[in-house]
Amino acid sequence: MNNYGLTKQELAILRKLNTPRKIQDFLDKLKINFEPDGDTCISPRRVLKEKRCHCIEGALLAALCLKLAGRKALVVDLTAAEKDFDHVIAVFRENEKWGAISKTNHAVLRYREPVYNSIRELVMSFFHEYFDDKGRKNLRSYSLPVDLFEKFGWEWVTKKDNVWEIPEYLASCRHYKIVNRKQISRLRRADGIEIEAGKLLEWKK
Repeated sequence: MNNYGLTKQELAILRKLNTPRKIQDFLDKLKINFEPDGDTCISPRRVLKEKRCHCIEGALLAALCLKLAGRKALVVDLTAAEKDFDHVIAVFRENEKWGAISKTNHAVLRYREPVYNSIRELVMSFFHEYFDDKGRKNLRSYSLPVDLFEKFGWEWVTKKDNVWEIPEYLASCRHYKIVNRKQISRLRRADGIEIEAGKLLEWKK
């Protein structure tokens, strides 16, 4: 059995996270990585050691847990308008339906139950909540699921340095548009109460 370079102690922690719900609960307990020393994309090993992560780092750890549980290690890249941030989720299937595991510091863009018929349908569940502080709805495109082990082997699991090769690939792979220019020009902004709700944060700097 391939342990992907993990220690017995690391495996003992991760093998307990054998369902999407348990994985999401574990991620929710980890602090947000505010990157105080600059941009990072740390490996699952470093996430376990530092007990913090941001969205893609959480997605990588979730994908690893899915793999250890006998599923595929799949992530999907969500791209936003130029002045907003992209997001990465780990995705899974149950009973032919798609769900998502998501690390975020906000009240929305979180876990999705496996009730969606397609990746596009799953992605669209994030659309109306994906707005900035001015209420502009900014979700623009998505990638198909990327199998991390098929694409990158397993060295990323325990890498000491940042695993920049993964976000670089996700940024460059084919994405599918969600809205066209005409639709964008007609989007209604989120209203005041939605914007206020969107400012709710789980972790403070």
